This record gives sequence, structure tokens and C-alpha cells, in this order.
Amino acid sequence: METPKKEHTNWQSYAVTALFIVLLTIFLKGFDFFFDLVNISLLYLFPVLFSAVRWGRGPSFFAAAIGVLAFDFFFVPPLLSLTVADLRYILTFVVFLCVAGLTSSLASKLRNQFQQAQQKEANTAALYALSRKITAISDLDILLKQILQHVADTLDAKAAIILPNQHGEQQVEASSKDSGDWANDEAHLTIAGWVNRNNTIAGRGTRTLSESSDLYVPLATDQQVHGVLAVQVRDRLISEMPELIRIIEALSDLMAVAISRVKLADEAKVAQLTAESEKLRTALLDSLSHELRTPLATIIGSVTGLLEGEDVFSPDDRRELLLTTREGATRMNRLVGNLLGMVRIESGMLRLNKMWCGIEDVVGVALTQLKDALHNRVVNIAIDPDLPSVPLDEVLMEQVLMNVISNAIKYSPEGSEIRIEAEKDGDMLSLTIADEGAGILPADRERVFEKFYRGDRTKHIPGTGLGLAICRSIVEAHGGSIRASARKDGHQGTVIELSLSLSQ
Repeated sequence: METPKKEHTNWQSYAVTALFIVLLTIFLKGFDFFFDLVNISLLYLFPVLFSAVRWGRGPSFFAAAIGVLAFDFFFVPPLLSLTVADLRYILTFVVFLCVAGLTSSLASKLRNQFQQAQQKEANTAALYALSRKITAISDLDILLKQILQHVADTLDAKAAIILPNQHGEQQVEASSKDSGDWANDEAHLTIAGWVNRNNTIAGRGTRTLSESSDLYVPLATDQQVHGVLAVQVRDRLISEMPELIRIIEALSDLMAVAISRVKLADEAKVAQLTAESEKLRTALLDSLSHELRTPLATIIGSVTGLLEGEDVFSPDDRRELLLTTREGATRMNRLVGNLLGMVRIESGMLRLNKMWCGIEDVVGVALTQLKDALHNRVVNIAIDPDLPSVPLDEVLMEQVLMNVISNAIKYSPEGSEIRIEAEKDGDMLSLTIADEGAGILPADRERVFEKFYRGDRTKHIPGTGLGLAICRSIVEAHGGSIRASARKDGHQGTVIELSLSLSQ
């Protein structure tokens, strides 16, 4: 399709050149009394220069030849004849043709250099635009499609990216929109395998398969060859291939870096997930060996005492042992609930079942669940009676409050106060739990909500560091926020503030 268009353009250039000379001749013939023959011969150089700058050497030499003929036929005696009365005009014609040829050559070279500079600028701009476009892409499939489409648009050619699969076999990972059956040709896979193994370019314009209509470039970084870029260059002239290869190699280098970046990012994510999984496994083992052992020992001791000392213990003693057993079981249940909750959050299985609830009911249920642990604490509750209902998952929010209140119990001395307040703050509900413990260092107030993190002041107290991390995930899933701060009423301790939206 391109060849007829090019031929049409060439014929058009010759026709315009001939028309230019005809019009110039008519003009000079009408005003020949103003010009002598030297001036006329110089004026015939204008079509030569114009054709050289506009279309290149062919039309410019054509303009020189037609100009000499027109000059001889219309202006050199005898007129209207191609013969000359004075043989010295032959020298004039030769000089004119030499000057015209030299001028057209220089103008044509200048034109070619200008076009090459424009092409290089366009290629540089295209590479810059592509690099900006793919920088933010982290999905490999989307990345390959974006790059291939850019290559197809820039080179006006079909293109495909061939990558090795998990078994090391070559397969077409992506192809340009109009590639059709060309991209699925089995020959591509065989050649791509050779290019991948040898990290060497092959195809048209190279030393390997130089007569092919395709070009195969390895997508290589310093570390490895990631794949192969195949481009259908068709029957382009061998003289054009060095510049085309340079452009394709620049694009392939950019592709290789982008693919390497995405692969490294994926590997980093896998490594991070592996590290988190290992951390979770370690925390689980630590919980089983420490956190679960203490309540289990309490339960076993209490039950054993009840079984073996049936006649020794009074009813009050039995009740005390049963309360101890229940407290240990509740603690174990809370720990297992936290571990399972973290698994749900990490796996993305956390789903909210929102209902309109009164916050005083949620607080009441959480305190009831913790009543055995609270018998040595003073709990003061200040909840605005005019608070509206809140859309939340009641079960999950109870877990949040139980974790926060359990921390207040764990990290504050016996007989201290735990204060729970709730009030409306604009279109949000503010719920605070304040204790009289050792407090959290300013540097740790944000980090205590990270998984497995435990502040320096509390490392001597058994725990997994999961409770507040679960609280943050649940609260943020509700569209709210949670933060830790110091008490501002002059007392030592920590304030955990939950902010929940009052709208659905």
C-alpha cells in the first residue's frame, strides 16, 4: 500500500516541477527585455533549489535538465530551436548543469539531515513518552500491551513479545492488535528460543537470518534475558535497517527495564508476603507456647483441684475455681479470635454485616464478656444519651472494644480506673477508652497499630501484638479511624479514640 502512494508522490513532484518551469518561462518570456541571458540562466536555478529542498535529488535534476532545454529553446539564438549559433553557449549549459547539480546535491543533503534530525527528535520524544507511561504500571499484562501498541504505532509494523513460561518454553505473551496469524507462527518461537539463549539480535539487517522479513531483538538487562521482541519489518531496504534497528533496540532496552522492574516488584511482594506469613507463624507458635499455656495451666489446675479435692473445697472455693476456669477459657477464646481475625484480614475475607446499633449496647456486651477480668478495675462510663444509632458490624465492633479494654486491663495496675466516653462529633461518633497505665511513648503511638509490634514499655508483658492491628483493620473497614494519645487530664495513661461515621 505504501509503494503506490510513494510513486504517486514522486510523479506529483515531477509534475509540479515541470509546471514551475513552465510558469517561470512564461514570466521570463513576457519580460525578457528586462533580463539578459545571464540573469535568465540564474533564475532557472530557483526551480532546482525548490525541488531539491522539497522533494530531493530526482526532481531537482529533472528541473535542471528541463531548465536547460527551456533556456536553450526560448532564449538562446536561434530561438525556438535546440541548436545554438554560438558554441560558447554549450559551455554555459555545462556550467549551469554543474552548478545546478552541486546546488541540488547540497540542498538535498541538507534536507535529508533535517529529516533525520526530526526523526531522531520524534523517536526521543516517543521513548520519553513511553517511559513516562509505563513507569506507573505494575501489572505485567497491561505493561506489555501498552509497550506493544506503542511499538506498532511508532514503527507502523506488527509486533509481538515472546517470553519463556515456567517450563522454559517460548510462548507469545502479547501481540499488537493487527498481528493476526503472524504472531502465532511457530517459526517465531523457534527463532526466539535461539535469540533468548544466545542474547543476540537476529533477522533482517543482521548477520543471522538477514533475508528474513522479521527482526528479533532480545529483551535483556544486566542480570538476564527476559524475552524477545519480534517486529515485522517486511521488505524494508537494507540501507534503512541500521537506523530502524537502533530505534528497536532502544525500545527493547526500555521494555527490558520495565519488565525487570515489574518482576522485581512481584518478587518483592512475594518476599514480603512470605516474611509476613513467617511472622504470623512465629507469632502463632509464640502464642501457643506462652499465651495459651498460661490460661490452660489455670484451667487444668482449677479443674484438677475440683476433681481431686471435692471434699476439701467449700462452695465459695469451688465458685472461685470455676470463675478462674471461665476467665482462662475467655482469655483463650479471645486470643484464638484475634488469630483467626488476623487470618481473615490477611486473606481479604473480612466482610462487614452492618446494622444500625446503639453504641451503648456494644459497649455493654464487651464489658459483660470481660466482667471477670474487670473485677479489680473501676469502670466509669459517660455516654451521651442522645447519641443516634451507628451503622456497624456489631460482632466485629465488640471484638474491637474487647481488645482495647483488655489492653487497658493488661497494661494498668489493679484498682485503677478505666473510663469510657462516647459523644457526637459532627457527622462522626467519637468513642474513647482511657486507662491509668504506663502510657505509650510518642514514637510508638502510631506503630502500636502495626502487626506484631510491641512498645518498649510493654515488652515484658506477654502478648502477640495483634490486638490493635486487628482493631485498626476493622475500624478502617467501617470507614472510621483509630488513634492512640496520652491523657490530657493530668493523669498518666493512654487514650484510644475511635471515630466512626454516623451515616451508612
